[in-house]
Amino acid sequence: MGKAEHPIFSFYNKNPDLYDEIYTKGGDIKEVYQKLFDIYGGHSIKEFADLNKKARASFFNQGITFQVYGEKESHEKIFPFDLFPRIIDANEWDIIERGSIQRSKALNLFLWDVYHEKKIIKQGIVPLDLISSSNNYLHQMMDLDPPGGIYNHISGTDVIKHTDGKFYVLEDNIRCPSGVSYVICNRTALKRALFGVFNHYQTHTVTNYAENLLDLLETVKPKGVDNPVCVVITPGMFNSAFYEHSYLAKTMGVELVEGKDLFVENDFVYMKTIRGPLKVDVIYRRVDDLFIDPLEFKPNSSLGVPGLFAAYKKGNVTLANAPGTGVADDKAVYTYMPQIIKYYLDEEPILSNVHTYHCSRPDELKYVLEHVHELVVKPVDEAGGYGISIGNRLTKNEIEKVKKQIKENPRKYVAQPIMSLSVHPTYIDESESFEQRHIDLRTFTVLGKDKEFVLKGGLTRVALEKGNLVVNSSQGGGSKDTWVLKK
Repeated sequence: MGKAEHPIFSFYNKNPDLYDEIYTKGGDIKEVYQKLFDIYGGHSIKEFADLNKKARASFFNQGITFQVYGEKESHEKIFPFDLFPRIIDANEWDIIERGSIQRSKALNLFLWDVYHEKKIIKQGIVPLDLISSSNNYLHQMMDLDPPGGIYNHISGTDVIKHTDGKFYVLEDNIRCPSGVSYVICNRTALKRALFGVFNHYQTHTVTNYAENLLDLLETVKPKGVDNPVCVVITPGMFNSAFYEHSYLAKTMGVELVEGKDLFVENDFVYMKTIRGPLKVDVIYRRVDDLFIDPLEFKPNSSLGVPGLFAAYKKGNVTLANAPGTGVADDKAVYTYMPQIIKYYLDEEPILSNVHTYHCSRPDELKYVLEHVHELVVKPVDEAGGYGISIGNRLTKNEIEKVKKQIKENPRKYVAQPIMSLSVHPTYIDESESFEQRHIDLRTFTVLGKDKEFVLKGGLTRVALEKGNLVVNSSQGGGSKDTWVLKK
């Protein structure tokens, strides 16, 4: 096991079986990281511990938190941030960006199809029961044409680098993908703590997300509207991502509203203001489908707006993302992504899928039940890392419990080989040094009418527990600033 030469990297043991983002296989620092490595290594352990505390205080002072939901209670935590940034060169980023756009466009066409003519189903490429059995398929969206033809205005694509050095997509998130505010706040915190590091690299900005999001949302405004009024709707301050909702509203320069702040009259949506009602044209919603309108979905929902869906059906308001998009980020639909891309775009996937077994297929169910100990088992409709079982970390009793859950509802589960996510130096408080930790990357793609934008950075998430492969903040993960280098 090789040792780094700077004292602050003294505990950095390199596992040769893992793909290390900053070291070559020969044990040398990759050229793109050399300057950064020397800058960080020039700090004493105490100096870096102080910088780390400064960054943490920056997050605390800005209120950058998230909610963790336990079995019995929930509590609020400061979002863990690591000061050592991840660097992605221009050529690698080109692959990631083109692959993210390709998937987002293909999923949008898939959504249009499954809510209209269902050609992909009629031609036997995607099975009917996969769609009809999805909890996120909304019959209310049948034959409804969303403004501009866009369903998934905002998509989050979770990308990993495996031990073979290639990029793979773990999953697509197109309901309400979160985390983009942390991308921007990570950059701000790093600049405050170590501004000088940016003098040595030409990196793309990440602070232009909000203006691009607003621009693209305005391209899908309802017909007949010249200057659309946009708002962000939130479930409220107790939601796990409330910081993000308020941050995006503020940086876009639009109002942050709750359901009680809006009302519908004559199938148009209005916002209550001190100057009287103001018509609303575009709603970036962070409220789940079934809670957006108690007249159409859950009748006891206090989060939504009565009559909102009727206004949407009439084309008088744009909802982003569109209701019903969840059918396409179902992890069972993910297994068909290569075929979906080929069918709608006549292209080969730029980013590969991880081989995935869907337990509704009898032969794949049999394999999964026999190999739970070497697979990652995921529910198809959960987010935030909840419900995931990593086979080689389970006891015999836990394996039997997972097998029982799968057999009771095979449609609900998929399984994947245990992929070895790449690792990156991460500062660990307990050892006061850098250690290898697994990372992934969530990209953020915004689709408008004939326009698209990918944030040049994305959210690098870190599994802070040694050996852990689950990077979600809700499961104890943190994040890093992500630098995409200019050509």
